[in-house]
Amino acid sequence: MVPIAFIGLGHMGLPMARNLLRAGYALKVFDLVRSAVDTLAGEGAVAADSAADAIDQAKVVISMLPASRHVEGLYLGDAGLLAQLPAGTLVIECSTIAPEAARKVHAAARERGIALLDAPVSGGTGGAAAGTLTFMVGGEAEALEKARPMLAAMGKNIFHAGPEGAGQVAKVCNNQVLAVQMIATAEAMAMGVANGLEPAVLAEIMRQSSGGNWTLEKYNPWPGVMENAPASNGYSGGFMAELMAKDLGLAQETASHSGNNAPMGALALQLYRLLLKQGKGKQDFSVIQQLFVE
Repeated sequence: MVPIAFIGLGHMGLPMARNLLRAGYALKVFDLVRSAVDTLAGEGAVAADSAADAIDQAKVVISMLPASRHVEGLYLGDAGLLAQLPAGTLVIECSTIAPEAARKVHAAARERGIALLDAPVSGGTGGAAAGTLTFMVGGEAEALEKARPMLAAMGKNIFHAGPEGAGQVAKVCNNQVLAVQMIATAEAMAMGVANGLEPAVLAEIMRQSSGGNWTLEKYNPWPGVMENAPASNGYSGGFMAELMAKDLGLAQETASHSGNNAPMGALALQLYRLLLKQGKGKQDFSVIQQLFVE
């Protein structure tokens, strides 16, 4: 199998890398948190001491990092990975970052003859662990075909969103819809319960009616309605509220860049920033439910 460098072993990156290992790929891994590296080394990966060490001999580089500044810091500049990788290397960048940042890294890669895909994901930590992620890919179709077997080891749905940066545009659009759905569901759940309805009954009525949405199907924000949802586990695990706030900020930047109005996204961003001020940024984004209850 083609040798892969995997950089970024957080809540998403670690299970994604683990699925590549299970599929038989040879991985050399790096993260600033050494315990994550050691975990995968115990499962068959080779531990790297740095990002530069990780890419030694690699034909493919996969990264999953928190934000645009981390991606630009990893790849760009004289000390960045793009300056060290040989032409012909395939880079699959899975972080959720600003489309403009993705295009900047694409341009630098193209100058060095390196094929790069921006390939952010949807599906959360559960999808990462189960290997059922959705990949939204921006870049050349030829590069995507080379990457497809590796993406298939980590995900179930692989979409070619379009050219450079298109994957990031698709991701921020998707997450804006998700945030608005979550807020609307939480607001309605609180209103119904305050007026005497049983939360599980109300949730099922809405799920089976015209208000049905992904949140009601998979991720109800009211504690106790769905046993395996973060809301029923103290809003732990899942997708942190601070990351949703980050993605909503990226959506607003994207809308401003193209001259679009996104008032629902702007309101959602304000509400998630309020959660951060309340110290709830590390909790799952469904903790927005707490804004609507006494």
